[in-house]
Amino acid sequence: MTAILTNQQERQRFLRFAVVGIIGAVVDFGVANLLTRLFHVPLVGAGTISFICAILSNFTWNRYWTYPDSRSKPVSRQLIQFFVVSVAGLAIRIPILKFLEPVLYRFVEGLPFQVPLFSAEVISDNVTLAIAVIVVMFWNFFANRYWTYGDVKSE
Repeated sequence: MTAILTNQQERQRFLRFAVVGIIGAVVDFGVANLLTRLFHVPLVGAGTISFICAILSNFTWNRYWTYPDSRSKPVSRQLIQFFVVSVAGLAIRIPILKFLEPVLYRFVEGLPFQVPLFSAEVISDNVTLAIAVIVVMFWNFFANRYWTYGDVKSE
């Protein structure tokens, strides 16, 4: 964590990782909402599928943009490592989706006002997903930085 604060190159990597994460979040939210709203897939299933789509997007962007100097490992090995870190992130994410969404749904449903255009379900699903994405982002950055892309040297 201190390397991000003290090392300009690590700060730049973290910022690129965050941009990649935003792209991944767009993929994640887009696929999750498509699956839940159009195909009525439950949130845990839709969130799992959308997470895998985001993993593939994030790996590609991180490999070629965030860590272009990470080439001592074969791409297949890095993809496996990235996938393992992401699955561990999924293990963090699923309980958040499973247990936080009903709590948020009851909270939003109990508000004395309604949000135009958005049901309590849409709001609680997306707020829950946003919380899960933020929590897992920190896990993913540090685990990938020091394991998947550990061959990249800091200044």
